[in-house]
Amino acid sequence: MNNQKAIEPDFDELDRVAPSKAGRRNLLFGLIGNISYSWSNNESMFIYILQYLMRTDEITATIVFGTLNTTRARLELVERLANAKLNDPATAKELRRIIRLFNQSTKMRNEFNHSMFRLNEEGDITHTHSMRIQRKNGELSLGEVKAIDDARIHGMAKAIEQMVQLNREIWKFLPKLKRAMIT
Repeated sequence: MNNQKAIEPDFDELDRVAPSKAGRRNLLFGLIGNISYSWSNNESMFIYILQYLMRTDEITATIVFGTLNTTRARLELVERLANAKLNDPATAKELRRIIRLFNQSTKMRNEFNHSMFRLNEEGDITHTHSMRIQRKNGELSLGEVKAIDDARIHGMAKAIEQMVQLNREIWKFLPKLKRAMIT
């Protein structure tokens, strides 16, 4: 494993300068919160997709959804049920597109929910450092380090807009899904 030694920050200095950094930090935290919020709302919409695919009620679909403890397992169930129950290729294609867009948003959500945040000596949050272990050139290390700059913040805001749009698309998709079920 990579033998880099962690350098302990000067916490007293960071606490001293923290109030002057609140604006940018709160913007970043607000964006991260909105990513989580939007992603969670979209993931929960799969309860209704399951409800229609399983031809059941909301409570039963919620129980099945909650019993599967990973997003991947939930989506695999949705895909398998769609293959078995949908009689309309266009609706099946639209569902696959929704799942693909949701999976793209999952990458953004995971990026911020499973990272360590790096600060500079002035207390600015400057980078995320993925907590995913990776192997490069035969050595293990923590995952990718990415700068939090204006372009990244713009990308976060754009991702939130896309998640909001996806949520609206899922709501519009539900009646189509209901009509496309095999009787």
